[in-house]
Amino acid sequence: MLRIKVKLFATIRDAAGVNAVEVDAHTVADAARALSQQFPAAAQLIARSRFAVNQSFAPAETMLGEHDEVAVIPPVSGG
Repeated sequence: MLRIKVKLFATIRDAAGVNAVEVDAHTVADAARALSQQFPAAAQLIARSRFAVNQSFAPAETMLGEHDEVAVIPPVSGG
């Protein structure tokens, strides 16, 4: 597996207590699974979040490369 740096934002960053974390992943789905295992309190939120690879939204099956920038974008609500 590749060691991938994942940037965290908003409520996921707050739940994790860090701005970024490294996980072992080959795909976006692998990254989501690893994050959910590392931060179980945020697992439901991670499951509802979108992932971006190199600043473009990416589906779960997207393969990751060594220098890809991965970010988790949690859902937002407005009022």
